[in-house]
Amino acid sequence: MPAKLVLRRSEDRGYANHGWLDTHHTFSFANYYHPNFQGFGSLKVINEDIVAPTKGFGTHSHREFEIFSYIISGELEHRDSMGNIEILKRGDVQFTSAGTGISHSEYNIHKTLPVHFLQIWVKPDISKLKPEYHTKRFSDIQKKNSLVHLISPIVTGALVKKENDSTIGIHSDFHMFASILEPGKNVKHTVQGENDKMRRLYLHLTNTDGQVKINGNETLNEGDGVFITDVKSGEQVSIESSGEKNAEFVLFDLA
Repeated sequence: MPAKLVLRRSEDRGYANHGWLDTHHTFSFANYYHPNFQGFGSLKVINEDIVAPTKGFGTHSHREFEIFSYIISGELEHRDSMGNIEILKRGDVQFTSAGTGISHSEYNIHKTLPVHFLQIWVKPDISKLKPEYHTKRFSDIQKKNSLVHLISPIVTGALVKKENDSTIGIHSDFHMFASILEPGKNVKHTVQGENDKMRRLYLHLTNTDGQVKINGNETLNEGDGVFITDVKSGEQVSIESSGEKNAEFVLFDLA
């Protein structure tokens, strides 16, 4: 059975411009509501945010979510109730396991340039986790014409917590990848999991430049996404850069 592709065009996403914040919502969020877009499995939020210079999100609280930011351009200052203070730049992935509760703020500290990033929320498989904070940097060189693994599940046992050292660990059967494809280049994603289990994928092309084709068929333009279902562990999905500029995208693979 071929994979089923359902496009989520950029212009169909939720949108708001608050002056200091220009934001697109893939799923229902804040004042945007769509009954058909309440999340995708454990993936509940993909917001593409552009924050004006010297502006940002004041201190606010979260609990029972895995929350992470993928920095596309600019600088984002993160401060939280665990004492973490960090300035995030392009290539950084900042990850907070909110667990039983944290407070944080996120500001664009640059005086003249905006910051552009993806904000992603995933529901963990385990409740009442101890809050944690992690960051890793994944360079453009790593992602160039390659599919780089950013986030992978934490495998827990009775006395063991095992993580992949090259990725950020998440408390969910969830993987995240990223790539920057030059025109004409392609990558193949092998669906994660074991034992031919059915999985689901979501690919988001960042609102920068470029185009991609999925399995040689559907074309995505900047800001577009696609739901990919009817795929099993071990099967492959092909992504090709079909435009005249580099195409940067993220790919989520989940149960």
